[in-house]
Amino acid sequence: MDKIKLGVIGLGQRGSMLLDEIVKIADVEVCAVCDLYTDRVEDAFNKVKEKCGNEPVKLQDYRDVLKMPDVKAVLISAAWEAHADIAVDSMRAKKWTALEVGGAYDISDCQKLVDTYEETKTPFMFLENCCYGRREMMCLNMAKTGVFGEIVHCDGAYMHDLRKEVSSGAEIRHYRLQNYIHRNCENYPTHELGPIAKILNINNGNRMLSLVSVGSKSAGLHSYITDKRGSDDALTKVDFKQSDVVTTIIKCAGGETITLSLNTTLPHAYSRNFNVHGTNAYYAENNDSVFFDGDDGEENWKPNWGNAEKYCEKYEHPLWKKYLAEGVHSGHDGMDWLLLNAFFESIRQNKIPPIDVYDAAAWMSISALSEQSIALGGAPVPIPDFTRGKWIRGISHPQAENYRLDAIPDIE
Repeated sequence: MDKIKLGVIGLGQRGSMLLDEIVKIADVEVCAVCDLYTDRVEDAFNKVKEKCGNEPVKLQDYRDVLKMPDVKAVLISAAWEAHADIAVDSMRAKKWTALEVGGAYDISDCQKLVDTYEETKTPFMFLENCCYGRREMMCLNMAKTGVFGEIVHCDGAYMHDLRKEVSSGAEIRHYRLQNYIHRNCENYPTHELGPIAKILNINNGNRMLSLVSVGSKSAGLHSYITDKRGSDDALTKVDFKQSDVVTTIIKCAGGETITLSLNTTLPHAYSRNFNVHGTNAYYAENNDSVFFDGDDGEENWKPNWGNAEKYCEKYEHPLWKKYLAEGVHSGHDGMDWLLLNAFFESIRQNKIPPIDVYDAAAWMSISALSEQSIALGGAPVPIPDFTRGKWIRGISHPQAENYRLDAIPDIE
């Protein structure tokens, strides 16, 4: 098979990290690198030349990438506010489109992604790497094989101390700073929601109906900036709109509930607080434990903290069994490698990618809807049905077998 010709649009921190993995894939040729900043373009050019031997075209306008006839696919990792527009233009240019994660600013962003896909039928994948996390996939396997029993509730969180990154936004040219100044919402929902949505069959027989969101006070950034940058720093005078903690509760058509928590401006260890509550079993990420009905009760629970590893032989997802045997690559504990290969394998097999445009629209919408709910004092807000009713029977389409998320693959 000929090499997959790829254009990479957006070469900041995340785009550069993904490029580190892409250059390791033998049948993918990065033939264009694009960013508004020339130093990022030069760094990416040099990386591709050193690792792969070819010299990609250096561009600053993403539309020039889309005009290149030999480019089969594009990967978009630009600023959040540019995601939807670039992805729409990419689909209209008939390029296989991989879109990095981020929340929507308005529901219209989500709808135009869906409308453009349905109009053009251009394959699209949302690059939510946490769907390929080891424990998330183990729980997906447990859910699909009935181990949890009937799943009632799931928790997810994005607990990541980003105070340095946000407060240094002007210096490092990172878009988070302006978002934290001007918006108050669940601004990064898909890390926590993506794996849960696959477990709960969202868009495949189930859907999210409504949400309520509330936000705490905003104190963490001001305290950090005053301590680290001094009381004379201009940012100490800024009234940050973003709450330190945003809590969102989602109700699903199947009766399940989901709790999401965003916590990025207070000191704490990284956690996605991924928990699955079923009638037969429970998984808790923070102490990496599985609890089965009939096990020792609460009195003897603590000695079992960290016991999930012993269940891996029985419940490890087949993709991760294969991955561990072959050798795990770097990049977010190996998730990035599986995610990228899911996209490229879909191209090789001409299959619809496993995280599709309907997933992207539903998950991204949480940012815009939580912003509305917080502004209304925590009022319930309906979540649109971007599938236009197709969720009832389920949106099923052929997927690259090893990387599918709608069922457990048969991997030799």
